[in-house]
Amino acid sequence: MNKNVYSVSEVNTYIERMFKDDFMLGNLSLTGEVSNCKYNHTGHIYFTLKDENSAISCAMWASKRYKGLKFQMKDGDKVVVTGSVGIYTKTGSYQVYANEIELAGVGDLYQRFEALKLELEEKGMFDPMYKKPLPTHAMKIGVVTASTGAAVHDIIRVSKTRNPYVQIILYPAQVQGEAAAPSIVEGIQQLDAMGLDVIIVGRGGGSIEDLWAFNEEIVARAIFNALTPIISAVGHETDFTIADFVADRRAATPSQAAEYANFVFDDFINQLDRYSDKLNRAFDYKLDYVSERINNLRLRLQLLRPENKIKANEERLAQLTIRLKNLMQAKIDRYENRLISISGRLDGLSPAKKLASGFGYMTDATGSPVDTIKQIKIGDDITVRMKDGTFVSQITDILE
Repeated sequence: MNKNVYSVSEVNTYIERMFKDDFMLGNLSLTGEVSNCKYNHTGHIYFTLKDENSAISCAMWASKRYKGLKFQMKDGDKVVVTGSVGIYTKTGSYQVYANEIELAGVGDLYQRFEALKLELEEKGMFDPMYKKPLPTHAMKIGVVTASTGAAVHDIIRVSKTRNPYVQIILYPAQVQGEAAAPSIVEGIQQLDAMGLDVIIVGRGGGSIEDLWAFNEEIVARAIFNALTPIISAVGHETDFTIADFVADRRAATPSQAAEYANFVFDDFINQLDRYSDKLNRAFDYKLDYVSERINNLRLRLQLLRPENKIKANEERLAQLTIRLKNLMQAKIDRYENRLISISGRLDGLSPAKKLASGFGYMTDATGSPVDTIKQIKIGDDITVRMKDGTFVSQITDILE
């Protein structure tokens, strides 16, 4: 009995034709969880798509990524992959060749995101010409975020590290859920009306649903219409929202936003010292130069000895000397006034001034500062420091 014997290549090629001729396998969508996701240096992506019972190898070529993938895919993502099934003839293994990959259940959100992004971009709301520059020496910074969580703590920690004298005004907004967008808008508008130097708007990381409030049009328009420069700090480095495109500056994290908003106080003081030294050296140089010029003119006049020229030049030299002294004194006065102004602002921010104005500094039994009623309970003793002494008080009632 004769047998038909085929080579391995012939079998694989035959199966490849079957896959190509199958309508369903040529254009299908399947869902599952991403695992073993690898980004190749060529731009290709290789990953496995699995469910409770099975797994299949997948690949997305670099040429498909620009239009077909709108997020940073990672292990554990639930996705919908649209593409075709084919065979890799060299190994005889089949895999899905992805043309488009979407997060499962949030495809409509991405479509809404792209639609609003395109609409606002066409209206010019992302145009650099509308971006306000950030102040170089901000002393009053507004923050619109949740009153709890890592974001606000990171902003305060970084700000106080860079400039211990900065004032931070927090608007405790809802940053997730249906009420989040109106709450964020209210916070932006209230802080904008206070005449602050800069405002940080943001929250920590999360899914696209968690961050969706920052993709709402009312939030984008509140940022665009604000007179105060606004830094967006939403999520992590790979997260982008509509707020990021409208804001005057986008920060990858809340900590980075605090770095953008604050100058380093010690560097500022050192810079003032350098300016002072430079001014003194310039003043001394000018005086030496004028003195030398006067001496040279006097020698020339002594040689020429025309009485009228001597008198005219002496008067002119006297005028030049007076003018030079006036100009140098005016410069010195301006720098002195600037230093006095800065010293006054710093003095106004010092804790001692706050105490002199009638404020008290409260600590609990362990000596820790008390800045919220959540730190105390009825019956606790607290120590209150006033400008002229300290007293101990017992908590008898708490009103929220």
